[in-house]
Amino acid sequence: MGIVKNNYLPSIVKNIPVHCVSDERGLLCFTDNTELPFPVERVFWISEVPENCYRGGHAHKVCAEILFPLSGEFDVYVDDGKSSVCCHLDKSSDGLYIGPNVWCRVDNFSSDAVCMVLASHQYLKDGYINDYEEFRRYIEEWFVND
Repeated sequence: MGIVKNNYLPSIVKNIPVHCVSDERGLLCFTDNTELPFPVERVFWISEVPENCYRGGHAHKVCAEILFPLSGEFDVYVDDGKSSVCCHLDKSSDGLYIGPNVWCRVDNFSSDAVCMVLASHQYLKDGYINDYEEFRRYIEEWFVND
């Protein structure tokens, strides 16, 4: 994983490496719920993203996620209300943990990119903040009440 912008990750965003075994047959990577920061409740993947399109563009109020680049590469822009950073994901053995209350946008997908996401919660439409200004207001209130 390449980190862009001051090599700094907000504390609610971190690298999640997984175990890998490599031999003449290829690479086998694995993990389980005992090694992840949360029990996995949902798995989904993103692929075939057209050029100049992005995914995400939202924050989760309670759900945490781990993004893995199973194939290809892409950039993950995260913003926790205090700082922002861009992480370039291009190794299937490196996942990126994104905690709740973090704005996330996934962009610059290579044509062969497949992004697998492990989520801590089932899909809940009301658990998303889809407007950046609303996210900023939510975070300011969250910090005041924390």
